[in-house]
Amino acid sequence: MTTTTATSHDFVVVYYIGNRKTGTLHIITRKNGITTLEHFPAAPDTGLEKMRKPILVGMTAERNVVLLNPVTRETHIETAFPLDGFPAHLYADPYSNRDWFMNDGDKDTGNDTLNCGNKGSSVTVIANTTSRLNVQHLNTLCVGRGHHQTAFTAPSPAAPDMPRRAYISNLNDGTISVIGNDEKEADTDLKLLATINLCEPEREDGAADKIPTARDGGRFQHPASGDTRTSMHSGSAENAGATFQPNSAFPHGLAYSSVTGELYNLNSGYGTLAIINPLTHAIEARMPLKGYSNLFSVPGQQSGRYLIARGADRKTDANHVIAKIAVLDTTTKSVVDHLDLPDIYFGKYYFNAEATKLYMTTGSSGSPEQQANIKADVLLAFDLTALPTLRLIQEIKTGPAGSVAFLEKNGVTERVFSSNAEAGSLVVIDGKSDAILETIAVTEGASHARVWMLGGRA
Repeated sequence: MTTTTATSHDFVVVYYIGNRKTGTLHIITRKNGITTLEHFPAAPDTGLEKMRKPILVGMTAERNVVLLNPVTRETHIETAFPLDGFPAHLYADPYSNRDWFMNDGDKDTGNDTLNCGNKGSSVTVIANTTSRLNVQHLNTLCVGRGHHQTAFTAPSPAAPDMPRRAYISNLNDGTISVIGNDEKEADTDLKLLATINLCEPEREDGAADKIPTARDGGRFQHPASGDTRTSMHSGSAENAGATFQPNSAFPHGLAYSSVTGELYNLNSGYGTLAIINPLTHAIEARMPLKGYSNLFSVPGQQSGRYLIARGADRKTDANHVIAKIAVLDTTTKSVVDHLDLPDIYFGKYYFNAEATKLYMTTGSSGSPEQQANIKADVLLAFDLTALPTLRLIQEIKTGPAGSVAFLEKNGVTERVFSSNAEAGSLVVIDGKSDAILETIAVTEGASHARVWMLGGRA
């Protein structure tokens, strides 16, 4: 345990750092101006294969870890953290106490061989309490293959009949899985209700020459990947003809608008945005959105009206990666503003409590010449108060930022915390001015780090 003296607001931050195979937990506490660093006890590596490794659900207020056993599907509280414990990709349902953990499956096939065999990967849903002492496993469901993103729907003044559902995009398959998400509807709750095929046949490589026929059983070999794909026929005039699953849609960016009652999915493989009616699961419109690789909704007062798309241009300039960020207005179905930022490659995104700022971490990407110029050590702060105009207000030199967390009191962001994995440190930032207040050394550096507030979601 290490103690230092400083002056700041009280906080307790949990810090995970590792090499994506093994990692350790640390707790940074600030109380009455005194900073205390605790290195959480480490348990030995379990030696289990990836699908069977314990999943880190979070940490209780009593500073014990909550782990989920993916085999028995039971949660348990431990006083030590296994070195190979897995901090899974998490989506928190904003309308309930449910957390949805994404399992991207095997790296080569995208399948969760433990739960789904060779037919897809899985999501695990838990219910939690603020203390996390009563975490309950609700279900593990099989969805499509590959990396997932998630959006949730619920009734709103503009869409009062909207059911509570979870929509999960499946990168490898080019589909969206629709899952019931209302505990009051036992017949559909946490059950797979439908699969939305995102295929645009005219954009598939060689699709014009490879439309399946009854003679070949409705299957064809995709020329780029070698996958054998199943044909599906749409009933709508717009989508008439054969569609394929898997396909090259590569969905990566999913958001729901409570203003329009529509779901928006970025097909990064096609460079298009699919606008989906959640009541019918029909793709009602498509619009071009090329050059972007992710899409997310702005919360707060602007919730549901504006979407943010982000991407990277590595082709225009041989010596510089150009980050792309754009604002979409869901009411007009159009891009209303955009910025191009040289020598930036976007990582993760975070909104402060007031939804007045968007924070974007950065990383390294591109050719050796482009990486020589890239700024991979800054945290970017964007002003959201003037939307639809998007304005970059600060480049905060944090060092390579792994993730971001916020100290919020009465709806006001007092502190922003950024993890510097390379240095093994925690950077403390003023929530109003975005000035760096201090950097706290935590442990030896590694390739990956996450931070969250004690009692919050990991």
